[in-house]
Amino acid sequence: MTAAHGIRPLSDTVHVSATLDKAAAENFPVAPAFLPRAWRDGLTAVYGYARLVDDIGDGDLAPGGRDAVLLGLDPVAADDRLAMLDAFEADLRRVFGGTDGPPRHPLLLALQPVVRAHGLTPEPFLGLIEANRQDQRVTRYATYGDLVGYCELSANPVGRLVLSLTGTSTPERVRRSDAVCTALQIVEHIQDVAEDLGNDRIYLPAEDMRRFHVSEADLAAPSAGASVRSLVAFETERARELLNEGTPLVGSVQGRLRLLLAGFVGGGRAALRAVTAAGFDVLPGPPKPTKSGLLREVAAVLRTAPRKG
Repeated sequence: MTAAHGIRPLSDTVHVSATLDKAAAENFPVAPAFLPRAWRDGLTAVYGYARLVDDIGDGDLAPGGRDAVLLGLDPVAADDRLAMLDAFEADLRRVFGGTDGPPRHPLLLALQPVVRAHGLTPEPFLGLIEANRQDQRVTRYATYGDLVGYCELSANPVGRLVLSLTGTSTPERVRRSDAVCTALQIVEHIQDVAEDLGNDRIYLPAEDMRRFHVSEADLAAPSAGASVRSLVAFETERARELLNEGTPLVGSVQGRLRLLLAGFVGGGRAALRAVTAAGFDVLPGPPKPTKSGLLREVAAVLRTAPRKG
């Protein structure tokens, strides 16, 4: 039988697994085993969507053009990021009941039953696509406010989807979740300064670079000088304050969801601790927390997060 009869080729199964396997490299747990199966399935499907759209936007797709073919394009179109994002959005529309059949990409096909089971809306998914379109047009951010606006598209939708998948979304929780997700995105930008610069992107706000007398050439050095370290320390503290603002989200829920959200916050705190331990020198490569360091931070969040009904 073929994909047209509902069974995907083995090569597509391997292809999808390679995308999902990237979850192990994230700063936070994606779908840990302690969660109910339905939540794990939903979180994995959402992660697969978010990972693939980021890989399209970053040019990190697997070689060979298979993703382009799955989205109905010629294999050479895999290098045309905007064309790929347009095709990806068209396939997302099929998830929500498009008129030209079911989704074509297996990761989007896997997302469809999750969307239906939880009554998810297109907006968070569209936000992630738009963030990656913005990455093709905008490579520098003038102000911190501009960067936060980008995070509203690139990060906050993921937290909102987690709340929707677990049936716990309220306006207050969304507000706290947005703070956590923006913080986690900024943490990632702090860790990846050198890698981003290699892709001609700088997520450190230009106004902050001027304040600390940091030039783009300073960011290209093999290790950070005093001005770069001061800038990174400043952005690290900002991210820490955002995490603190969002931490009451953990105390507002119960059971295994509380542990999952503590994992998100603790993952961010552990990453910031690793940056601090590196003396705020992120230029040789992203400082990464140890597993024991991550577990300590998660335990600290669980101990200290204020409990609310």
